[in-house]
Amino acid sequence: VLGFVFSDKARGKVSEIINGAIVHYRDDLDLQNLIDFGQKEFSCCGGVSYKDWSQNMYFNCTPLNPSRERCSVPFSCCLQDTHQAVINTMCGRGMQAMGYLEASAFIHTNGCIDKLVNWTHGNLFLLGGITLGLAVPQLMGILLAQILINQISDQIKLQLYNQQHRADPWY
Repeated sequence: VLGFVFSDKARGKVSEIINGAIVHYRDDLDLQNLIDFGQKEFSCCGGVSYKDWSQNMYFNCTPLNPSRERCSVPFSCCLQDTHQAVINTMCGRGMQAMGYLEASAFIHTNGCIDKLVNWTHGNLFLLGGITLGLAVPQLMGILLAQILINQISDQIKLQLYNQQHRADPWY
């Protein structure tokens, strides 16, 4: 709910997270696999466009960059041929040096932020159902734990009361 009430701030935070992930793409293999999965799944590349990959030190397009991947994008940005048995991991080489029209013949040029936001809006009921499905058992657990705490507290009070009123010698 907060994500849709403050959609501008949520979009800004998503942009910040994606751009941070692009910067640290090669630092963490799990992050790299997550980004590659997202780019393949949503048929997108980068945050706003494929040129966002210049933020990464390996893909940076400056002449001082000695990396082999200079001016490239990850293979997950590439248009996939369904008949291709082996994935060409260097298919994104030199794509940042090309214009949008030239690059669009080889890679997805649209960014992932808009696609992610559109997917979220399109699957709002699914996301709400999953969230509710996770929240209800947790709330039930909290409620049952509170009931148990109250019952234990009542038993302790009853036991203390009985100990204080055992003055009857015949008891």
